[in-house]
Parts: sequence; C-alpha cells; structure tokens
Amino acid sequence: MTDAANWTDRHAAAAMAWDITPNQFVVAACRKLRPGRALDLGAGDGSNSVWLAGRGWQVTAIDTDTIRVGRIQSHSALLGRPVDAVVGDAVSYRPPAATFDLVLLSYLQLPDHQLRQVLGHVAPALAPGGRILIVGHDSSNLDGGWGGPQDPDLLTTAEHLSGLLEGLGLDVQRAQVVRREVLGEVGIHIALDHIVEALRTGPTAA
Repeated sequence: MTDAANWTDRHAAAAMAWDITPNQFVVAACRKLRPGRALDLGAGDGSNSVWLAGRGWQVTAIDTDTIRVGRIQSHSALLGRPVDAVVGDAVSYRPPAATFDLVLLSYLQLPDHQLRQVLGHVAPALAPGGRILIVGHDSSNLDGGWGGPQDPDLLTTAEHLSGLLEGLGLDVQRAQVVRREVLGEVGIHIALDHIVEALRTGPTAA
C-alpha cells in the first residue's frame, strides 16, 4: 500500500470514529422543519451540520478551527451528507442577506458585545419565515448546574437573548431554560442550558 493510500485509509478511519451525535435540543427543534438552507455558525465538531445535511438541508458550517473544518468536510463526504464547511470567525462573518431558512448558534459562548455583533450580522441573513435557533449554557448554570464555562462574561440568559432578538425585529417563539443530563465519572449531573427560537416574520432588515 502506498503512503498516500495508507494516509487516506487512516484519515477515513479517524473521521468515521469521530462522534457526530447531534445536540438533543437541536434535534427536537429541527426534526419537523422543512429542509432549506441552514447556517451553523461556530459549528464545532459539525455534528449538528452533518445531521441537518442528512435530513436534506443545504448546510454552510463556519468554524475558526481548520482541523475541525477538515473533519466536517471529510465526515460529511464519507456519509454522503454534503456540508459546505468553511474556516471563518463567527464574530466577523457576514452572511449574505435574506439567504438562510435556519441559523443555528449552538453553544457559541461569547462576551455580550461580540454576541450582539453576531446577532446583528445573522438576523438580516434570515429569509422571510426563517428561524434562528440558539442553544447555550445559561448563566444560571454557574450556581445551579454542572460544567460549562465558569466565566460569567461568556454566559447569558434566555431573557437577554430574547430582548436582543426582538430589538432586531425578530418574533421570539420560545425562550426558556432547560435541563440537560451529563454523564460524569461518578454519575449523572444536570446542566442548565437555554433555548431561544425566533422567526423573521416581516421584511428582512436592510
């Protein structure tokens, strides 16, 4: 076997061994949606992107980590679930206006001023009827939950996100704290997350 072929086999094996189980809250919120164009901003391991692609979505995945982006590309290709995975910064990325039926921010934990920038960029990218879905560690997790970021500047609340999205002209459909079970070394722990969903019900922002 040539070195090139050996490397290809090892790369494929590593990609297939990579856990791409999608987030439970993303699955629950999106499994009944009609597929369209989706933006997964801060895609991380790409599990949500690959799952969406497997359900017929045309997915653009943005992440700063070149290795993760390469893995998303490899794994989506191996599974026959094409994802347009691109290296990019979530804060500075400006998606095209009125393009996406779904914008997903899954555990994209940012300081408030950067979070506002991101939302300001992605809100106009929603097509009419498009949906933004935010899943993240809630501020209440610091005192009442397990794991997650311990820096309060990287945490926010469903209420705060709801206010920001309404200020951008979106119609908030859901904003709540949810409990997530996490398996630890000594049993199951409870993490407190938030889920926020909002729709573009009127004309897109300029």
